[in-house]
Amino acid sequence: MNTRLTKLLSVEHPVIQAGMAGGATTPELVAAVSGSGGLGTLGAAYMTPDAIREAIREIRSLTERPFAVNLFVPEAFDPSLYDPGEINAPLARYREELGIEASGEVSSYTQPYEDQLAVVQEEKVPVFSFTFGVPEEARIAALKEAGTVLIGTATTVREGLVLEERGVDAVVGQGSEAGGHRGTFIGDFESALIGTIALVPQLADSLSTPVIAAGGIMDGRGLAAALMLGAEGVQMGTAFLPCPESGIHPKYKEAVLKAASEDTALTRAFSGKPARGIRNRFLSEMSGEEVPEYPIQNAYTRDIRAAAAREDRIEFMSLWAGQAAGLGRVAPAAEVVESTVREAALKLESPGRG
Repeated sequence: MNTRLTKLLSVEHPVIQAGMAGGATTPELVAAVSGSGGLGTLGAAYMTPDAIREAIREIRSLTERPFAVNLFVPEAFDPSLYDPGEINAPLARYREELGIEASGEVSSYTQPYEDQLAVVQEEKVPVFSFTFGVPEEARIAALKEAGTVLIGTATTVREGLVLEERGVDAVVGQGSEAGGHRGTFIGDFESALIGTIALVPQLADSLSTPVIAAGGIMDGRGLAAALMLGAEGVQMGTAFLPCPESGIHPKYKEAVLKAASEDTALTRAFSGKPARGIRNRFLSEMSGEEVPEYPIQNAYTRDIRAAAAREDRIEFMSLWAGQAAGLGRVAPAAEVVESTVREAALKLESPGRG
């Protein structure tokens, strides 16, 4: 299982736990994955700079192995283009059911990215991964100067080439099967809905940097297939959601385990950015509504999602998951990594073995 990626990251196994923002990636999960020889990732996009620093130090108290921090590269948005009343109108029925008051105009839409990134640099995080775009060249240069390995997300070959040109060390090829937000940053997302099995070999043929396959990979069969397609490692997110170290709501974990292959859909309803999640009432009912762009919609639905979690109302939660969610199982994160690598090794040795 030694690849250019394992050497680059100084890890034993070519398995990366995806940086899932929103509370899934607890320090315990990150440390468990890294401690088992993979690369754990803190999904820090929604965290304050102080919370990121605290989590980094907690991870370091749990493991001496390398780990990553993942952030969202900010995109331009203009709240003045939208009327708060119009945004809140279709959300009123959900707030009424949950017994929460309608929010007025939102004052803050995102965490301060520059301050978040400064923490990553100051704490000398071993690996920094990102999505939704590419950091400024000066930031990339400063991080590389500090010895940080950079991993960007691409949903097309064109995006992969841009990332490589900017100097990233490895590229995640995010297939359309992947759960969570789409990382597309060039063109429209519909044109970038390329499946993992089609995207990965094209990236591998086009780039000189290591390619990491993401989307629909839940076990050793996926890792073996990705390596055969030209990837030098995999990034797995949904596979780690049912783990005891995962920080998601218990009902969310149940939904992941029960999900059938056709139970996920792409939606803009929760955040304004296309993302794949398990169908529920909010996703279905809001599918026909016009919603503002990310992060505006994300900010206006925040109170609904928080209240839903408090009240165990799974029908109003954002249940991000990939198309292969049904292959998930309840197991410690270290076991997920170890069994994935073990099964992949057997498959590569004897491809026809069941």
